[in-house]
Amino acid sequence: MNSTALRYFLEVARTGSIAEASARLNVASSAISRQIAHLEADLGVELFERRPRGMVPSPAGELLARHARRVFLEEEAIVNELKRLRGLATGVVRIAATEGFGLSLIPSAIHDFRRDHPGIRVELHVDAPAEVTRMVRDGDVDIGATFSFAPQAGVRAIGEGRAPVLAVLAKDHPLAGRVVLSLAELAAEPMALPKKDTTARQVFDIACGLAGVSVQPVLVSNYIAALWAFAAEGGGITIASSFSVHSRSVGTQVALVPIDAPTLDQRRYQILTMLGRRLPDAVDAFASHLLGVVQGLQPAGGQGNLI
Repeated sequence: MNSTALRYFLEVARTGSIAEASARLNVASSAISRQIAHLEADLGVELFERRPRGMVPSPAGELLARHARRVFLEEEAIVNELKRLRGLATGVVRIAATEGFGLSLIPSAIHDFRRDHPGIRVELHVDAPAEVTRMVRDGDVDIGATFSFAPQAGVRAIGEGRAPVLAVLAKDHPLAGRVVLSLAELAAEPMALPKKDTTARQVFDIACGLAGVSVQPVLVSNYIAALWAFAAEGGGITIASSFSVHSRSVGTQVALVPIDAPTLDQRRYQILTMLGRRLPDAVDAFASHLLGVVQGLQPAGGQGNLI
């Protein structure tokens, strides 16, 4: 298949619009339409469903899109390997992560990794869990670091393990020295919670519902750092995983206390790559490094699995 036609097809599939693809690619709309028409004629199938609000890939289009993404990622991997054979210690690693991973843990891992591999560049995108998984599945990034409750289609978990939700509070908080806290005790305190599109909030709400406990947060934010700062200042209690409260600047100011609710132990972290993809050397090396960092934070007896 014509690689130019595939690139045009993928951009229309990504944007849902020939006009938008034309603007992004700086190519005439007529040229894009012509190439897609040729693809459909060659393959004997319709690749898009034309709808009033845009173009949506048909089942055949979805199949072709998955193939095309792998083709271009393989091309990129070959170019990177050829550079390595020429002695060029370069490469790009593209990562998508939830904020719990992306604010502190991954930047720290990048810093340590680049001490040994200074020629490697890294691109980090922070987003909600579902979007992180989508970006990995669609080939927009090489590695995803996220939290989940179940396996996801189109991606491979190269590392996963328990990621229980813990209470986060100032070190001088009266409850900071407790071995465990109940949901009822948390409900009696000012609570700062992440928004409901996060796995931590979802599993916390489920636990409260099962326990018959009502929590009315005094602060809700889509910015985890604001929740940590609120807790560190003594404003109340928030929730997070040990991965989130990783940095020295935050971790030294707060205490992490387990919560007595079995549901809060059901969440898992996942380090993801695209299913069936062969990783370039730089990506593979960073993925191994990141897995080591993450597993180093796991409690004894609770190590995750390397897959």
